[in-house]
Amino acid sequence: MAAPTLIELSTEGNVAVLALANEATRNALTVAMQRELLDALDRIAADDAIHAVVLTGQGRGFCSGAELGGLKPEGDETLGQTVARQMDETTHPLMERLRNFDKPVIAAVNGAAAGMGASLALACDMVVAAETAFFVFPFAPNLGLVPDCGATWHLARRLGPARAMTLALTGERLPAATAASIGLIAEAVDPARLHTRAIEIATAAGAAPPHMVAELRAAFDAALTSDFSTQLEYERQRQKELLDGAAFAEGTAAFLEKRKPDFRKAGT
Repeated sequence: MAAPTLIELSTEGNVAVLALANEATRNALTVAMQRELLDALDRIAADDAIHAVVLTGQGRGFCSGAELGGLKPEGDETLGQTVARQMDETTHPLMERLRNFDKPVIAAVNGAAAGMGASLALACDMVVAAETAFFVFPFAPNLGLVPDCGATWHLARRLGPARAMTLALTGERLPAATAASIGLIAEAVDPARLHTRAIEIATAAGAAPPHMVAELRAAFDAALTSDFSTQLEYERQRQKELLDGAAFAEGTAAFLEKRKPDFRKAGT
């Protein structure tokens, strides 16, 4: 397997740090970069020593989105057909891989997150951004396109249709602090603390029982479409199963013994 050229993969403790590394294009999310990200995620998934992931960008930007200058039709296809096929083959598998990854994924947005770059960040479990960073969705006003790569799904659910429409139709820049205040991202921090804070969050999230990231995603997704009584029943059913699991047994034992739980040693 060839060494990655458009990303850098390193580790800090039990956290893998995936950095987009094409500063010349502000880390534009080319198909080649997407493939390298998928390959890196496969390697991280297979490494039991890694408990969580931080996804960030090198240089001044997080990700500038698609590399528009590199878009061209292939073979007998139109441009639309080529891009749609690339979405099927690579882009959507990447977004779904992040959304369903078996370890927590934290986006550390160090600069501009534009278009697909914003979608990439929102596909992660949590987003922490430098106060100097911003999010922008230029698809509609600048390109005559709808936001893609899951952006419409995330914006509608996190912000509601009114704010989602405003961001999508005007293409205005959303500063990180504002994004945090309206619930699009988890928090905005001093740029000097971004990496440290992302590692802190990833380390804490990675210490939870390994199955909990999937459990919580499913629970919150269900809550968005369920009435209160239905969600109560969902919670009851999950507790019915989880209370008999190894994680709860380890957590209870650790509480009684006044120690930190070790869910992986307990086989959860």
